[in-house]
Amino acid sequence: MSTESHDSAHNSGPLPENDSVAFETSDVQARTIYVYLAVLGAAVILSYVASVFVLRVTTKIAADSDTSPPPVRQEMGNDYLTMPPEPRLQGVPGHGTDPQYDLREKMLEDSEADEKAGWIDQNSGVAQIPVEDAMKIGASKGLPAVSTPPAEKKKR
Repeated sequence: MSTESHDSAHNSGPLPENDSVAFETSDVQARTIYVYLAVLGAAVILSYVASVFVLRVTTKIAADSDTSPPPVRQEMGNDYLTMPPEPRLQGVPGHGTDPQYDLREKMLEDSEADEKAGWIDQNSGVAQIPVEDAMKIGASKGLPAVSTPPAEKKKR
């Protein structure tokens, strides 16, 4: 083990030199980074210009190749561009009735049909009675019994 200190004063000779090893004067050259950023900026601008050009060309091609609407839709005037063809869903603009009103009317018709009594087919004896009366009859007489299915034969 050496007892010598590592002071430069006790250095025993010149610093070693090697022809293939050299000290770099700077780690990063700023000129290279600036050139790279300029090329990157130019590439971004050129790609934007190319995208706009492609968009305009394809839009023009699509507009030129678009077929005119059928005569039925042309009769609608300018609405044929905004309105869907018939049949339209309820509630969309241009539809004649209100869906809430239609629902109320349907519920009223259904409730009137549930409370109606009368003959459906008098010759065969089929009649219609109100739902409440039918439930009372079903509760008092009970539901018809379900017959048990026949037992399956075992295969040998």
